Amino acid sequence: MVGHVMVFAPAPQLTVTIEQPAEAVEIHLHPGGQGLWQARMITSLGVPVALCASLGGETGQVLQSLIAAEGIDLHTTTRTATSGGYVHDRRGGTRTEIAEAPEPPLGRHDLDELYNLALAEGLRSAVAVLSRPTDPAIVPPDVYRRLAADLGSNGVKVVADLSGDHLSAVLEGSPYFVKVSHDELVADGRAATDSVPDLVEALHQMQGDGARSVLISRADQPALALLENEVFEVEIPQLEAADPRGAGDSMTAGVAAVLAQDGDLPTAVRTGAAAGALNVTRHGLGTGRPDAIAGVVERVNLKEVGQGRQRRTTPDELATRVRMQ
Repeated sequence: MVGHVMVFAPAPQLTVTIEQPAEAVEIHLHPGGQGLWQARMITSLGVPVALCASLGGETGQVLQSLIAAEGIDLHTTTRTATSGGYVHDRRGGTRTEIAEAPEPPLGRHDLDELYNLALAEGLRSAVAVLSRPTDPAIVPPDVYRRLAADLGSNGVKVVADLSGDHLSAVLEGSPYFVKVSHDELVADGRAATDSVPDLVEALHQMQGDGARSVLISRADQPALALLENEVFEVEIPQLEAADPRGAGDSMTAGVAAVLAQDGDLPTAVRTGAAAGALNVTRHGLGTGRPDAIAGVVERVNLKEVGQGRQRRTTPDELATRVRMQ
């Protein structure tokens, strides 16, 4: 279905934040986790989302209400274990974690139910985003390989944002698009260093392992993208960060939103870069005004690596830019 995205977020977490912007202490409850943040940004871009997750216990009940309140179409299976969460204190301008309640790995029955749910919703979607669990042990890597293979073979564009064994597994399923950070590639041994030549080599290696296109985020440095057979640096305008967390998740979300509306890969990457850049100017992960993102897209350039000229988007690419609401 054009304009529809399935986000596989196996285990969202409940986040409890303590803040004191003035004299009174404030306590905020929010749903959290990579998949949730990605779904929030995709929704902000005006693209419908079906979020597939496994929830359990009192924490799961709270999460269900909070996610639904954000306008995200939530599809869940119920697990016996309680969903995870954490409490952090942001008084004084710093973030201090007070307590965390992790959740155990999903059991065989829970995995079967969640897989069937994600497969059914994914087959109804134009794009499926496969996001990582907070703890890699919650979901086995092979689940991601199977989802990528089953959805991709049925015409769904699979976008994966993973690392480690989960990245290796999803590559075997031949995803349409993979996003990964440079530090994850170095930690996984896929790149010897974070230098551009080593990261470009990693791009080609991941394409050889099964990905059609790959995007490497590089914190405050230009991202690197391998689109079809061309490598680009993704140049974005310099913006002052209010909260540096979440840029990569918003980048993935922007890519998925454009692809779901039949946009081309250059426009998808430029929109993802703009969404990531705008996210760090705000307090709140996976958030951003679509009109502001659209304005930044105009200033994102793709420059061919190893050449001194920038590759400008064509009028056709501009015409397929994601429709902002």
